[in-house]
Amino acid sequence: MSTVLLWVIAPAEVSNSLGFSESFREGGRQFHNLRSVNRAASSRNGCWKQRERKRRWNSCSLNADLKYACLGFGPEDSGNFPVVSSLIANPAGEIALTSEQKVYDVVLKQAALVKEQLRPNGTLEVMQDSAVPGSLHLLNEAYDRCGEVCAEYAKTFYLGTQLMTPERRRAIWAIYVWCRRTDELVDGPNASHITPTALDRWELRLEDLFTGRPYDMFDAALSATVAKFPVDIQPFKDMIEGMRMDLIKSRYMNFDELYLYCYYVAGTVGLMSVPVMGIAPDSRATTESVYNAGLALGTANQLTNILRDVGEDARRGRIYLPQDELAQAGLSDEDIFTGRVTDKWRSFMKNQIKRARMFFQEAEKGVTELNQASRWPVFASLLLYRQILDEIEANDYDNFTKRAHVSKAKKLLALPAAYARSVMSSSRTLSGITMG
Repeated sequence: MSTVLLWVIAPAEVSNSLGFSESFREGGRQFHNLRSVNRAASSRNGCWKQRERKRRWNSCSLNADLKYACLGFGPEDSGNFPVVSSLIANPAGEIALTSEQKVYDVVLKQAALVKEQLRPNGTLEVMQDSAVPGSLHLLNEAYDRCGEVCAEYAKTFYLGTQLMTPERRRAIWAIYVWCRRTDELVDGPNASHITPTALDRWELRLEDLFTGRPYDMFDAALSATVAKFPVDIQPFKDMIEGMRMDLIKSRYMNFDELYLYCYYVAGTVGLMSVPVMGIAPDSRATTESVYNAGLALGTANQLTNILRDVGEDARRGRIYLPQDELAQAGLSDEDIFTGRVTDKWRSFMKNQIKRARMFFQEAEKGVTELNQASRWPVFASLLLYRQILDEIEANDYDNFTKRAHVSKAKKLLALPAAYARSVMSSSRTLSGITMG
């Protein structure tokens, strides 16, 4: 299942052409002396572990009548979706966290890092590159290479980044490339050879680059990025966990399980990107609420991918749909593999599309709170992905034999519309989440 690599990637631009196996071992030896680049980042992460904090969950976290942390909907909006309690007991009788609480804990942690780096006027303090003399040109070359990859494989994304400051633009490129390489581990040309051990090695490599020990030039670009911006390692680790799930899991019993998967492979990207894209200095929204919006957009995009690719995934023996909701609709795995569009299937799909649109609605509230230069590509992603749901409906819910496709003309029309939305002034009324 393809990961939503960034908020800002247009649907048709995700390609498997970039081989993960390509590496720059000879460059890696030169980049090992960039340890100092990430000293600040590792210090911040260490401080977090040492500091106790009193958590105060938002109302969504402990109220069984409300939905997931990134959705601000009340009981009247819950539709036909089953509601789960946020606290559940495991077979041993211990209280376990649901997916919602696990994810929201990461949101709180990332938001706290951002707050530590805010200036009094509300702008983010971006650290300067601190590479040792003689290696700065190599770092610039690494960023340029990331930009070339983005320009080749994600044209809409690359175009949107041109409005950002050079520091933010290069950092987003570095994050994009890392996410892409991670996704290629299980979806790329060498995916059949990937084992859990290989993912463990990839995670160790991630930890090395977060402590200033990059392996190649792509790693070096990300290593410098996480030193300059308040980016936490957990969303990156969680994305790798999503890749592990794809190796061993092909069914999801309920939406709580599927939500966690969507967070791992797509919602994480929002948490990686927000500190780089930046929050508008005049925003009255809380940092946590903006992160929740980023999480909602990643989740919405991934749910849309799932609904678009039902037939394609079924041919690979995978069903990324809640099993309990299929059963409630009178459907089974066999119905998915047979691929017939029936009234039961149409009714089921209407509910799934409704849920995805709820996540898009919540995400839209947060885009206007981003730094103005970052809004255009994010709005473009939101508008383009939401149109895929329209196309599924236009295909009479046949996502078995027809792949919902947004035409090039519609994509071109979406870009100026997204730009217009990005420059509109915001009322800054996004409801927030308080910190304890």
